[in-house]
Amino acid sequence: MRHRRKGRVLGRSPSHRKAMFKNLTAALFLTERDASLDDNAPKVKGRVITTLQKAKEIRPNVEKCITLAKKALVAKENAEQFATTAERGSDEYKKWRASDQWQQWADARAPYVNAQRRALQLIGDREAVAILFDTIAGRYVDRPGGYTRIMRLATPRLGDGGTRAILELVGGSNDKVKRTASKPAFDTAPEDEAPAENAASEEPAEETAAN
Repeated sequence: MRHRRKGRVLGRSPSHRKAMFKNLTAALFLTERDASLDDNAPKVKGRVITTLQKAKEIRPNVEKCITLAKKALVAKENAEQFATTAERGSDEYKKWRASDQWQQWADARAPYVNAQRRALQLIGDREAVAILFDTIAGRYVDRPGGYTRIMRLATPRLGDGGTRAILELVGGSNDKVKRTASKPAFDTAPEDEAPAENAASEEPAEETAAN
């Protein structure tokens, strides 16, 4: 019996399944990179298409990575007060590197570096980790959770008829924008002129009746 055994096997060994989760998570984050640097840029950023079962298994891993990166941004902001703008290798930089201010900067930045290393264990791709911390995490600072959505596709996969689904990041270009149409303006005559025109049109009718 499979009591208290969480997750789907997906027809793979544990090591193969873990590697697949890393690859799909990294593939989702890599869709956010600059299109000019990508030879095979995706049509829609922040979206991957896979089977419904895989999407449900990958989603917790993606949410965990985003939460980890979002919490680490606080440590990065706290370390900015001890940072220097000097060029690396210059005399001013070497002086800052040997001072106590560098040690304070390193101590304040330590949780951020630790979070990057933990994310690298979950994703396994350095470029995807950089995109996660530099681009994606800042997008969800005010969002307490629910960074992804799963949308089931109507057409199955051609090879084996598997149910396909879209796993995408919430926000950005993936959210529909509600368009509101402006109120149309009609050409209407002023209210003061309308009775005068009606009176002028009624006068000939009265004269004809008197004759």
